[in-house]
Amino acid sequence: MTGSRRTRCLVAGGGPAGMMAGFLMARAGIDTIVLEKHADFLRDFRGDTVHPSTLEIFNDLNLLERFLQQPHERLGKVALRFRGQHYPVADLDTLAVAAPYIAFMPQWHFLNFIAEQGRALPHFTLMMKTEATDLIFDGGTVRGVQAQGPDGAFDIEADLTIAADGRGSALREQ
Repeated sequence: MTGSRRTRCLVAGGGPAGMMAGFLMARAGIDTIVLEKHADFLRDFRGDTVHPSTLEIFNDLNLLERFLQQPHERLGKVALRFRGQHYPVADLDTLAVAAPYIAFMPQWHFLNFIAEQGRALPHFTLMMKTEATDLIFDGGTVRGVQAQGPDGAFDIEADLTIAADGRGSALREQ
């Protein structure tokens, strides 16, 4: 895969922020490419909780019912026991949202779900095993990225480039 591609929106990084940004842009009718450097999402992550505010976004997108079909556990109440006493800490059941609890879900299920929803959209492209390696500048303006995929290096020009490629992002440094 040499040469170049063009898109309106390019998202470097297929974590939760990148996948959601890519999905929402494509859902809005904007041609979007999301780059994910790994072959799959099956890795250990730091966060496996989906909070009520995020679940409410899925509800607003009419995706909550499908999302909750993914394997998960629910936590609606939090309490501490100290010296034989029971102390309530949080009661999420009182929240005025469609899903008043925290969903504990492996992040790979979350990301696979977003990828599946994105792939159903005509403006969404997910390129796995493809890493953004450098930004392309035109003067002081970012115009896309240089990428490395399974078939080699190539450029992707974009009207908007989002660096969502993790804590150690080389793109954000630039």
